[in-house]
Amino acid sequence: MMPLPSFASDILARAKGLRQTEPAGDEEGPALPSPLVPTDSVAGRSLVIVIAIMTFLAALAAAAALLVSQASVEWRAEASSEASVQLRPTPGRDMEADLKKAAEILQKTAGVREAQIYTKAESEQLLAPWLGQGLDLSELPTPRMIVVKLDPKRRPDLPSLREELAAATPNAVLDDHHIFLERLGDMARAAVAVSALIFILIVGAMGIAVASATRAAVATNREIVEVLHIVGAADNFIAREFQRRFLALGLRGALIGGGSAIGFLFLARMLTRNWRLTAGGEQMEAMFGDFSIGPEGFVVILLLASGIALLTGYLSQSIVFRHLRRLG
Repeated sequence: MMPLPSFASDILARAKGLRQTEPAGDEEGPALPSPLVPTDSVAGRSLVIVIAIMTFLAALAAAAALLVSQASVEWRAEASSEASVQLRPTPGRDMEADLKKAAEILQKTAGVREAQIYTKAESEQLLAPWLGQGLDLSELPTPRMIVVKLDPKRRPDLPSLREELAAATPNAVLDDHHIFLERLGDMARAAVAVSALIFILIVGAMGIAVASATRAAVATNREIVEVLHIVGAADNFIAREFQRRFLALGLRGALIGGGSAIGFLFLARMLTRNWRLTAGGEQMEAMFGDFSIGPEGFVVILLLASGIALLTGYLSQSIVFRHLRRLG
């Protein structure tokens, strides 16, 4: 059998863990094995940065979907706990008497916790966001409102209540906000779908980056892979070396990105608390809450980071196996 070239013997020694790195200078000490696929390289550090950024963005997309979903549940629960009765001014009818009659019917209905009659000034104030401030609405036929608080555990029979109100006060219209609730649900589902699409695109882009980095690593270590394959090293052994190194890179980047996303959410929650007293802060909190995703949100981010690390290792192993199959 012909002796192997020196570089092939060196590769075999590294594969067996027998190659020792020489101590620097004249220092004496135990030598360390040199890995087949080094991780502390420019390409490795670049891949860690890419994985960290992608993990951060994917975690934010997942957190946004959770925030919108949770906020949607709160919006719909709050909206479904109330109804309203609107009484339009009708010639020949006493508005105040109709209001009292409608309120009495509401308060006697099972499942209604409270019926609050809005004064004329309060009803006019409801039109201010659309008509502006400072307008004299005294000459306009402004409708009057009754806000109805519903019992969430024992909801009233709204169709029967609507018929009873129509018989007693023909100018009364009961609104159970079902159209508003449907629109809220559609908006929340659309926002969650967009967040999920962004998440899928980010993970796909990260997979492409990992695949490119793995191919570059295989090309850089082509001689090592081919010599190990020629001398009979098992494909599983060669693929495990790449998988182990890329799994370490993926785990490092995923932890950095996931930790940064958790820190960003904590910072956003603190800023939201400081902005709560401002008009913009109130609107932001009404829309998304206080940026608190709860324990389940942090569990999702940690699972996401773990999944990205495993995906990195799996992709690298698959690409190496594909390269080895081409070698025959």
